[in-house]
Amino acid sequence: MSKKVLLIRLSSLGDVIHTIPLANSLKSAGYEITWIVSEKGIQVLENNPCVDKVILAPFQLWKKRGFSLESIKEYLNIIKQIRAEHFDIAIDVQMLLKSFYFMAFCGAKRKIISRQAREFSILGANEIIPAITTDFENPVIRDYMKYADYLGVDTKNIKVTLPERSLEIKSKVDELLKGIQKPIVAIAPATTWSPKHWNEDNWQKVIDDIKDKCSIVFTGGPNDNELIKRIGGENFINLAGKTDVLELAEVFSRADIVLAPDSGSAHLAWAAQKPAVVTIFTCTPLKYLAPIGDENKYIAVSGNLPCQPCFKRNCKLKTEACRNLPTPDKIINIVNKLLSNSINVV
Repeated sequence: MSKKVLLIRLSSLGDVIHTIPLANSLKSAGYEITWIVSEKGIQVLENNPCVDKVILAPFQLWKKRGFSLESIKEYLNIIKQIRAEHFDIAIDVQMLLKSFYFMAFCGAKRKIISRQAREFSILGANEIIPAITTDFENPVIRDYMKYADYLGVDTKNIKVTLPERSLEIKSKVDELLKGIQKPIVAIAPATTWSPKHWNEDNWQKVIDDIKDKCSIVFTGGPNDNELIKRIGGENFINLAGKTDVLELAEVFSRADIVLAPDSGSAHLAWAAQKPAVVTIFTCTPLKYLAPIGDENKYIAVSGNLPCQPCFKRNCKLKTEACRNLPTPDKIINIVNKLLSNSINVV
């Protein structure tokens, strides 16, 4: 009988995607994988071949409700469900207080966490491995794979998977992209951190240069429409607020190039495997968070300011100068080269 592993990685979308290769490595080694996740990552895990079972911990719902007996009851029912599985191993990849209780009360024989765990989450474990991130020079995906290394699992192969999209999703995306004939450049300009947003004038210059060479498709959530409008999105196909995560993955699987800041969209585009992904880094560490793989296909770009990367939500210098870099010319040259290669392939 295969050993049962509980993976605890609750959020965000990008972090969940970065953990999928760990799940695939463990699955390939014969482990049975159950993953507990919050709403932001649930769609990329349900029916994903990297897992056998997914448990939803609806943190967004609980936060919206505020303190309630209903939420407490749901939380305790999840703990009960987890304990009933009799896990051999639990791995806390979240390493925060919100994952501590699941780890502490999951009932697994071996409860593994990294020494760098924060907010007292280390107290929920009974096996502590060295810090998986000692600097930001190595890809975060490789860091997460250190849990598999610890278990003696081969981690040479980095495998990212997404659920197969349904015919309904494919038909919807067919309709959304109907009539497009030129290579598709999907632009996902928004993310949750303000300092990760690239300068809007830079976006406008890139869009103005490439608009006649490709079909530009904007993506994002409903709250991103104003940003998209300001950078010129009203003149092109705008899917912001019109797709869920799996539908967006299907859009990216039809694209030739995806342009985005360091965001869940950039990582989802990488997981879709088909498009070239150009990721623009401002305040976050490029080597740590950039999509990995073919360097001619997955291209990450940043400036070279002394303060980069600060990895902070708020600029201590109050300038957010990193948002101006890289220059638009640099991105234009990259996109034009990728477009040329795409056309030549066709």
